[in-house]
Amino acid sequence: MATREDRSDPPPHDDEPGDGGPAEAARFISESVHELAQLARRHNLDTLGHLLEMARLEADEIVRRVAIRKA
Repeated sequence: MATREDRSDPPPHDDEPGDGGPAEAARFISESVHELAQLARRHNLDTLGHLLEMARLEADEIVRRVAIRKA
């Protein structure tokens, strides 16, 4: 069975030209989900807001790991 790290690690390949790659995708997801979390909380959908914020944190972690791997 895969560990948590195995499941959430970005693909081992570098960003492909024109694709944006995993780091760019994760950055876009982070920004988008953050806006959705704010919308959910503004409408008192607290559990949904919390889950969306957790998705944002996961996306940010992927961006961080890709940056470390490239350094």
